[in-house]
Amino acid sequence: MPLAPLVPTARPRKFASARVVGALMLREMATSYGRTPGGYLWAVLEPVAGITLLTLVFSIGFVTPALGVSFPMFYATGLVPFLAYSSLSGKIATALMYSKPLLAFPSVRFSDALLARLLLNGLTQIMVAYLVFGGIMLWLDPRVIPDTRSLATALALCAGLAMGIGTLNALLFALWPVWQQIWSVLMRPLFIVSGIFYLPEDIPRPYRDMLELNPLIHVVGLVRRGFYASYDAAYVSPIYVLLISGVALVAGLVFLTRFHRDLLQR
Repeated sequence: MPLAPLVPTARPRKFASARVVGALMLREMATSYGRTPGGYLWAVLEPVAGITLLTLVFSIGFVTPALGVSFPMFYATGLVPFLAYSSLSGKIATALMYSKPLLAFPSVRFSDALLARLLLNGLTQIMVAYLVFGGIMLWLDPRVIPDTRSLATALALCAGLAMGIGTLNALLFALWPVWQQIWSVLMRPLFIVSGIFYLPEDIPRPYRDMLELNPLIHVVGLVRRGFYASYDAAYVSPIYVLLISGVALVAGLVFLTRFHRDLLQR
């Protein structure tokens, strides 16, 4: 009796998800920055120029900083993490809408789209921070000694918070498109209540306790602790930031795993 020919079974590709994430990152770089002069370089230089301009403008009105001897440095330690979180969480929140045509392919998962935006825009914000802080330390002599450990922790917390809130908003934006406009309005006061111009210790209670409910103010405080050795920032609670980030991330992932196909067909 003749034997049936052996049919090779399909094997799952190794590192398929990593290749998909890399392809999504390259696609975004090509579509978002490939048509502008300077390409991806402009994605770094544009926020650097904006932060530099804002720092110079506010330096005119605020001569004496709450910490150190340089107001540009004090202001940048608040503005850079704030803008990094805002940009990163916003990019992640719109990842599904941006990659919607590609999510129809079985090999592309919604988690790949979220991760691609986290990695690409996270690396962009790291370069922005390096150029801003490096430029201030090089030309203005702010007399600070960076603490790598505190700054790395602040960076991880900022990325985690952006990932958690961004993932949850990716779900909510797909469920209720009007939520995108509502969220934009709700976030406008965040610039004031994140400690960019002041220290939380200078705010009287109970308003200070209310400010500390904002997880971003803990990230800003940790960045300032990383540059100012004399600043203790006792109110900073990494566990609180991780808790907020984790709850938002798990909630977003659970419901996206269950309903993302239905949401993308709307």
